[in-house]
Amino acid sequence: MSSVTISEIIILIAATILAGGLASYIIFYGNVLQNSVATSIDTVERQMDIRVKIVYATINETGRCYVIYAKNVGHLPIHNASFSFLDLYVGPYRRATLYRYNPDGGTGCFTIEDSDGDGVWEVGETAILKAYYSSFSKEPLYEAKIYISNGIGDSYLFTPPP
Repeated sequence: MSSVTISEIIILIAATILAGGLASYIIFYGNVLQNSVATSIDTVERQMDIRVKIVYATINETGRCYVIYAKNVGHLPIHNASFSFLDLYVGPYRRATLYRYNPDGGTGCFTIEDSDGDGVWEVGETAILKAYYSSFSKEPLYEAKIYISNGIGDSYLFTPPP
């Protein structure tokens, strides 16, 4: 009779150790999963903090450039060090050309002038982007798209001035 009791005690101890180990494993990997999800949500929230909206666009034929007015509608300012992370596509509808940021301007590049001229595109501030082209063909419809590597951009359709 005592051999049965000792066997039961050994099985009970082994089951308790196994259950404790399994519970620890589940809790550990549950926390890892929770941290991963929290990190992903934090990344998406940061991307939502940086957002621009194109409010108007036109063509300046004498200056040989597209002029785009865009507003920072996010929750964080965009500093001039981050301007190079912006991609601007402007041109005839469905044939827009990529323009890269260059503070000096030039063909194939764009410049950014913030409203108060301090080099920081602040929240609620409208900036003027000028994209300089080499050749121009009159089309009925144009598009402008801003892509931000760590935020949310915008697109805008416009017609040339009469």
